[in-house]
Amino acid sequence: MKARYQYRFYPTDRQQQSLARLFGCVRVVYNDALAICKQSEKKPKSAELQKIVITQAKKTPGRAWLGGVSNIPLQQSVADLEIAFKNFFDSCKGKRKGRKVGYPKFKKRTSSQSARLTRGGFSLKDDGVYLAKVGIVKPIWSRELPSEPSSVTIIKDCANRYFLSFVVEVEPVQIDVKNQSIGIDLGVKTFAVMSNGEKVVSPSYTALDRRVRKLQKKLARQVNGARRRGRTRILIAKLHNQIAETRKDFLHKLSTKVVSENQTIVLDDLNVSGMVKNRKLSRAISQQGWREFRVLVEAKSEKYGRKFVVISRWEPTSQTCSDCGYKWGKIDLSVRSVLCLNCGTEHDRDENASVNIKKVGIGHYHDSKCTSRQSKATSVASVNEA
Repeated sequence: MKARYQYRFYPTDRQQQSLARLFGCVRVVYNDALAICKQSEKKPKSAELQKIVITQAKKTPGRAWLGGVSNIPLQQSVADLEIAFKNFFDSCKGKRKGRKVGYPKFKKRTSSQSARLTRGGFSLKDDGVYLAKVGIVKPIWSRELPSEPSSVTIIKDCANRYFLSFVVEVEPVQIDVKNQSIGIDLGVKTFAVMSNGEKVVSPSYTALDRRVRKLQKKLARQVNGARRRGRTRILIAKLHNQIAETRKDFLHKLSTKVVSENQTIVLDDLNVSGMVKNRKLSRAISQQGWREFRVLVEAKSEKYGRKFVVISRWEPTSQTCSDCGYKWGKIDLSVRSVLCLNCGTEHDRDENASVNIKKVGIGHYHDSKCTSRQSKATSVASVNEA
């Protein structure tokens, strides 16, 4: 299987100029190709686009500077546009799962920049990496590459940080497991509640988020194109990166722990796009990173040889007793503890849901069917009041 290994590097002033030239050429080639596709009745093929926006464009006075960079990232830029159009067409025809993919957009100078080099455009030399027409850059090798990389992507994010992202082949890892299966219920206040009773709380992003809001108000009052506005924009990007990296570190550690200790991991298919329409919870839901956690668990399950299961979002996991199987129906979100009057068991709402998620995932959900349909369920608070 393939994986990405990313390293940060600090280019010299001269290398920064070369990389800025490379990013600019890649961006111009992509935008030129997209402009041609918009003007054409039928989308030209990738080979035709490369001939027009690269080969022929280099011979014109307005695009002669394209010859100052390597030809490989320019070709890869046109290939990226081809993939963007394929995803758009597949999404329109219903062949692509998930949310609808929009029409490709023009690249901006203020957004994050990237350029991809294949084997002919880079090579590993001692503790550095040679990039064609840029020179040797020395990344911070936080870990060794498991195999020879097939490509490298040079990335400059919105906070002006530089990264090298390598694509390598990795072998599956065999690790002994402690548990056969586990169900995970994801939430806002408590990020994950496990079927074994363990609860995991996500880091607090409140302080950083408050600083982001304050700077965004300041950015809105500044003149467009001014230097101070540019500095404020970079400060906001750095804070966003700090939030994203804190979340990524937390999700990586949690997903690695879950996958390494369990043979079967079961998650619920959450309707995140519908949940974020709630104005009061949208920001808190977006900051949790439920989708990113699912992607990490799925990828690491393949790496460690685990079984990853996602159950349907329509399963009434929070409406059913995990002991006797009695379905008590919908309950308000404010009710965090439920007493099943059919079997007399008191349940924590999230723990009960995680146990039901596990049962559905491993196929044991229908083993505990309720026999009494006259029984009821009520919250513990109402029972105490009675």
